[in-house]
Amino acid sequence: MDSSSDWRSRVAEALGPVEGVRSLGGSVWSFTANGRRGVVKIGPGSADEAEGLRRLGAVTGGPSVPDVLHCTGDLLVTEWIDSTRRSETHEERLGRELGALHSTTIDQWGGGSGWIGNCRVDSDRCSSGPEFYRSRLTDLARRCNLEELVVPLAERIGEMAPFGPPAPLHGDLWWGNVQWGTGGRPWLVDPSFHGGHPEEDLGMLALFGSIPSRLLGAYREVHPLDDGWTNRVALWQLYPLLVHTCLFGGGYRNQVVDIARRLGSTRG
Repeated sequence: MDSSSDWRSRVAEALGPVEGVRSLGGSVWSFTANGRRGVVKIGPGSADEAEGLRRLGAVTGGPSVPDVLHCTGDLLVTEWIDSTRRSETHEERLGRELGALHSTTIDQWGGGSGWIGNCRVDSDRCSSGPEFYRSRLTDLARRCNLEELVVPLAERIGEMAPFGPPAPLHGDLWWGNVQWGTGGRPWLVDPSFHGGHPEEDLGMLALFGSIPSRLLGAYREVHPLDDGWTNRVALWQLYPLLVHTCLFGGGYRNQVVDIARRLGSTRG
């Protein structure tokens, strides 16, 4: 991976002289070049993220995403989004736009990004939804030495959830990847785009904060949810929790164990 110390010269070569640099935490900075403000991010999945933003942005009626200004190697530059306080208008609009995204079908299960954050994931396409989730959950569980608990659930996922055609997913949809733009316009950033089950995005959104009833109501007007979906939220949360276990361990591992035992005890 290229060193982040030279990102200013790399961005300047592509977009013009860099000014007004401000750290946004980690390997992310804001800057101005030729009067346009942008965000630069250094990471291993930059090309995948850029492609995910383009594909999400191409969905009619779907959530807004920032434009990709430049991408090369481990460097991704996107437009800056002016943010404000979250409002009821934001929540309703995000619900409708997520519903529109999830009402779109895609020709693949899986595929898309090979990264979620700094965690490598298999980006191969799969022939069915159950096959995709079995493969992804099993791989992550083995990397965390949790296969004894997780693999039996992964093998039964086709029985535990209804599967229609795959939808385009953000794939890393926690609240930190939602920005509340001016004019009541929500924006999504940092995707791990792939084809999957719509409930996966909702499960992740509920992992680090509840989903507002206003958002959920607007979502369901556009994309009705299958019966019993609330009982499956924990099932879909296994994926991001396993990712966090691979990256950080600790309490995330305990959450995986708790969910796997609870879901396993409901069998039959």
